[in-house]
Amino acid sequence: MNDTPLRKSSFKEIDPKVFYDSNPFVKLVHNQRIVEVPELTLESGVTLQNFPIAYKTWGELNERGDNVLVVCHALTGSSDVADWWAPLLGVDKAFDPSRFLVVCLNSMGSPYGSFSPLNINPATNESYGPEFPLCTVRDDVRAHKLVLESLGVSSIACVIGGSMGGMLALEWAASFGKDYVRNIVALATSARHSAWCISWSEAQRQSIYSDPKYLDGYYSLEEPPTVGLAAARMSALLTYRSRNSFESKFARRLPSTVHQKKSNRKDMPKSSNLHQHNLSIHNDGHVRTIVKERTPSTSTISVSSDTSSADSLKSASSVTLSTLSSAGPAKGASNLKPAQTYFSAQSYLRYQGEKFVNRFDANCYISITRKMDTHDLARDRIEGEEEVEEVLRALEQPSLIIGIKSDGLFTYSEQEFLAANIPDSQLENIDSPEGHDAFLLEFHFINDLIKKFLMKNAKELMEAPPRRLWQDYGKGEAMTNSLFGEAEEVTNW
Repeated sequence: MNDTPLRKSSFKEIDPKVFYDSNPFVKLVHNQRIVEVPELTLESGVTLQNFPIAYKTWGELNERGDNVLVVCHALTGSSDVADWWAPLLGVDKAFDPSRFLVVCLNSMGSPYGSFSPLNINPATNESYGPEFPLCTVRDDVRAHKLVLESLGVSSIACVIGGSMGGMLALEWAASFGKDYVRNIVALATSARHSAWCISWSEAQRQSIYSDPKYLDGYYSLEEPPTVGLAAARMSALLTYRSRNSFESKFARRLPSTVHQKKSNRKDMPKSSNLHQHNLSIHNDGHVRTIVKERTPSTSTISVSSDTSSADSLKSASSVTLSTLSSAGPAKGASNLKPAQTYFSAQSYLRYQGEKFVNRFDANCYISITRKMDTHDLARDRIEGEEEVEEVLRALEQPSLIIGIKSDGLFTYSEQEFLAANIPDSQLENIDSPEGHDAFLLEFHFINDLIKKFLMKNAKELMEAPPRRLWQDYGKGEAMTNSLFGEAEEVTNW
C-alpha cells in the first residue's frame, strides 16, 4: 500500500494528471502526491511562487511529529523508494513503516513531479526548458522542509541518502541543526563536488549539446535529443561501476541473443562490396546512420618509398581499396573474416542508453548535474582555507558515513574526510567490487548498518510497538528491474 493518512497539509494538493501533457514522465511514478509550495527564494535570488514538489510516504506520523525518516534519492531517482531501495523498506527493516513515517521528496529539476524544466512558465505559457532557474542542493532541502512542516513534522529522526542523496543528507544537517535533524546517514557522497565529478558531468552535458536535436534546449518532447542523452547515460554508467566489475561481467564476450535483440544495434547488412562492409563496421552503433548510394571509391593508400616515382608505380607499393570492391560481391566482401568488433559491454551500454531516454529528459539531466556541481557545504557559510572542515566540525548530529573502496566517482578518501571531521561519526566500508553503484546493490549490508545505527541513536522509536501492520515491501533481494535506480542489472550479458 502507499500513502497513509497524514495531518492535513496546508499546501494545495495537485492532481498529477495536470502535468501529463507537458511532462509525461510524471506518469512513471505511481500514487505519489504533488503539493504546491506557496513561495521560496532560491539561493540565486530568484523567487518561486506556487511551484510543485512531489513526494511519497510510507507509515504514519506519531503524535509528537518526530518519527520521520527522510530518504533522499540519487541523480536520476524518484520519490519511489520502493522502486530503488525496496529491500530496505518494510516491517523490521531499516525503513520500517510500522514505526516511522518514511518520506522521500523529489528534488527540483527532476522530471518526476517536482519543479523542473518541463513545468510551464506562466510568463510564456511554454515549458521553462533551458530557461529553468538554477536550483541547488540547499534549495532542495529548504523546499522539502516547507513540505514536511505542512504535514505536521516537528523534527526528523534521521535523513538518509546516497550519492546526490548523501549531499542532501549533509545539507539537511548543516542547514537546520540537531534540534530539527537528529541523525544522518550519508553513503558514497562528498562535502563538496570534486573536480573529477564536475568533469564527468561536463562531459555528459557536452554529449547532449552535441546532438543536433538539442536546439539550445528548445527541443520539443516529440523530437528530443535522445542520441546525446543516451551517450551521456553511457558515460555515467562507466562511473557508477568499477573497471573490474565490467571486466568480470562482460570481458570480451559476445552479448547473449536476448540482449542483442534488446540493444539498439541494427543487424549488420550483408555487404555487397568491401566499402559497404567497412562502412557497416565503422558505423555500427551509430543510431542515426544515413544510408545513401555511393560510387565505390578508387582512391589509393600510397606507400612512401625512397625509390623513384617510376619504380614506385611499377612496383606494388600503391595499395588500392578498389582491388576487391571493384570486383563486385563475388570477390572480397563475401569471403572476409573480420575480427570481432561487437561485444557484450557495448550491447549493455547501448541498451541502457535506449532504456534511459524513455524515462528521462535532457534539460532535466543538465539541470540536475549542474545542481550537483554547485554542492559545497561551505558556500556562503565560512571563508578560509579550511572552510569545509569547519562546517563539518560544527555538525552535532550522530552520523553514519558509508563508503565503497572500489568507488571511482565518490572516492573512499572523501568518506574518510567526512568521518574524520564530523565529531560524532562512524565510518563503514562496503566491501564490493561494484564501484559507486554498490550503495544501490549491497542491500543486506546497508540495511544492517542503518538498523544498528538507528537502534543506537533512535532507540525509543526503534523499540516502540508497531503503530499498525504494513505490507512488507521487498524481500531483501537485489533489484533487477528498477526503473528509477541508478543501479543497472549487468548479469547474463
